[in-house]
Amino acid sequence: MAIDDPFRHAVLGSGVFYKDPRAALAWLQAAFGFEPSMLVSDAGGRLLHAEMRFGDGYIIVDSEWDEHIASPASVGGKNTQAVYVRLQQDLDAHCEQARAAGAEIVEEPADHFYGERQYRARDPEGHIWTFTQPLRVVPREEAERLSGLRIEGWHR
Repeated sequence: MAIDDPFRHAVLGSGVFYKDPRAALAWLQAAFGFEPSMLVSDAGGRLLHAEMRFGDGYIIVDSEWDEHIASPASVGGKNTQAVYVRLQQDLDAHCEQARAAGAEIVEEPADHFYGERQYRARDPEGHIWTFTQPLRVVPREEAERLSGLRIEGWHR
């Protein structure tokens, strides 16, 4: 039986863990343009769960709630995942907004052989965020020629 999803979640989202999730919410909104869509706090005001939207996608912003859940700030800056966000336009302006908000730009905006422009940023707790913008459709054969790589299962 199908039910109406009251959260209107996309098929796939990501959870990002922070030592200070409230600060992360404000920063993610100012730097990257994410919009808060749900905040759940306990009686003492401690943030237990938060969701933010970007286009039709969403992320969960959460605290380090168990010993196996950590922000990169708690594990020497290491990342075991990265969040990818696809922009439809203005990637360079988005990068400058992030930089102005204090993001460390670890990869400046650049065009790539697969037809996208991309930049990467590190947030204040060390998470790596990758933002891409489609530029053009590149046939697999051209991508292989440009990259020198063998590519299987190319975009359709």
